[in-house]
Amino acid sequence: MAKQTDLLDKKTVLKSIRNMPDKFSVDDVVDRMMLLSAIEEGLADVKAGRTMTLAEAKKHFAKWLK
Repeated sequence: MAKQTDLLDKKTVLKSIRNMPDKFSVDDVVDRMMLLSAIEEGLADVKAGRTMTLAEAKKHFAKWLK
């Protein structure tokens, strides 16, 4: 069983599916659920204070920004 923090809200999932075209592939649904999960995880990080300033991010990712 998934951890409580890994679970998506049914209301959010259904709303997202309703906004999809009438015909879609299983891959489309999985991609949408993965996106929703990543967004929820990011929002939880923000709520828990796991963020960094732009300056901190630039310093952290400096090797990739060259």
